[in-house]
Amino acid sequence: MALARTPRAKWIEQGLRTLADGGPEAVRIEAIAQALGVTKGGFYGYFENRGALLEEMLDSWELGSTEELIQRVESEGGDAATKLHRLITIVASADRLTSEVTVDLAIRDWARRDPAVADRLRRVDNRRMAYLRELFSAFCPDPADVETRSLLVYSTYIGSHLIAADHGPYTRSEVLKHTRTWLLTPPGDSRRG
Repeated sequence: MALARTPRAKWIEQGLRTLADGGPEAVRIEAIAQALGVTKGGFYGYFENRGALLEEMLDSWELGSTEELIQRVESEGGDAATKLHRLITIVASADRLTSEVTVDLAIRDWARRDPAVADRLRRVDNRRMAYLRELFSAFCPDPADVETRSLLVYSTYIGSHLIAADHGPYTRSEVLKHTRTWLLTPPGDSRRG
């Protein structure tokens, strides 16, 4: 009876979790194998070395958190405001915040020390911003307004959970909901306030 191999995707997923928990230095073959409950021998059936795993982890992060997300938003159709609302709802969901944002932040930290990772991060940030610009441009005629809204949405995604401030009589979710409504309301609309 042959033993089942741990799938390649499991090594990558665990590598990303390890990266989020401890940074790139923590991503070690032995540690990942131990977390998966397997021997490290199976690793070499998929990856030449640790560097190959790190590269595939970055590929997986880029694909899943950018291209697949955009495809998901686009596949459900609707106008630009509907797509923006859907995108914001997806990225703000609790399960994504606890997993993908933590990985995103770990990669941002890693990029400060590794020029190749910094180049990858810049490409991902530029792709994400380009998609936001595309959607906002559909109902905002002013390019400066488009850029501002895009940056605010993206900055909120990256940083809102890092801010420990209180919001007076409002909860964080109420403020974020108001922010989303404000950003998605076309210029000149009376609901903008």
